[in-house]
Amino acid sequence: MELKELLEYFKNSDTIGEDQEALDVMRCYSRQAQKITMTINTQYHEPEEMAELFSELIGKPVGEGFGLFPPFYTDFGKNITIGKNVFINSDCKFQDQGGIFIDDGALIGHGVVLATLNHDMDPEKRQQLHPAPIHIGKRVWIGANATITSGVTIGDNAVIAAGAVVTKDVPANTVVGGVPARIIKKL
Repeated sequence: MELKELLEYFKNSDTIGEDQEALDVMRCYSRQAQKITMTINTQYHEPEEMAELFSELIGKPVGEGFGLFPPFYTDFGKNITIGKNVFINSDCKFQDQGGIFIDDGALIGHGVVLATLNHDMDPEKRQQLHPAPIHIGKRVWIGANATITSGVTIGDNAVIAAGAVVTKDVPANTVVGGVPARIIKKL
């Protein structure tokens, strides 16, 4: 199975764990991601080199003006898309099998978690995973230590308060916060 086929499988499947070939290929890319993130995280890199390393990690070019303060962690890497002028602060964790799409001008704070997989609620099927994408709109600001869960879309210009746990879509031009996150005000 090639990467393109694996990404299609993630996109079109509601369950990961039933196809052994897909699991084996996913684990291969996970090991590649570990190698690249170790390089990112263990030495200093000029901004241009950081953009090249991150592009290698995700398998496509990052948008111009990309910035990243390591450390950075991902358990797959190949299902992340980055727009222009995106900044990712240190200690972020992206679980991207379901797809992470970050649009132009987004700011991702320290320690943010983007999680695109859920385990099955049935204890007998707990090893199975259910992917769903995360979409982060233009000029979104995600505060430190926020968690965004699978299937969530954050509208343009929204602000996610530090420490928020976002389990539902966030409308454009709003501020959300809390656990679970709720609308605090409109911008």
